[in-house]
Amino acid sequence: MMVSTKGRYALVVLTDLAKHQEDGFVSLSEVAERQKLSLKYLEIVVAMMNKGGLLKSCRGKNGGYRLKKEPSEYSINEILQLTEGNLAPVDCVKNSEVDCANSEGCITLPLWIGLDRLISNYLENITLQDLLDGNREKILDIEK
Repeated sequence: MMVSTKGRYALVVLTDLAKHQEDGFVSLSEVAERQKLSLKYLEIVVAMMNKGGLLKSCRGKNGGYRLKKEPSEYSINEILQLTEGNLAPVDCVKNSEVDCANSEGCITLPLWIGLDRLISNYLENITLQDLLDGNREKILDIEK
């Protein structure tokens, strides 16, 4: 599993918007400037998150984006699933579902299913709020 730039940018944008919730709707140019990211690429990532229901948008002079929910209600898994599409370690296992003609005799399949579950469970238990709070104990404690 490799998280792409889309996934990383999504997390950066969402944490930035969360930090500036009290400002109302925040323009992407402000986020791009603060985070030193490409505005053009941010537009693509934010459009994906807006369409996926993670953000509220407003057009006009004071327009921009803001979170649709509280930061504690966003799991990292939900964000990365939306932006990455799939976080499975191998192509034949997606969200613990097997799609492989050789699955009956595959000796490594249980390994990939277990790893897929670990990844999903880990990311599901980390929230945007945990990132904002710098909750390193929770983030680094894989056994939780």
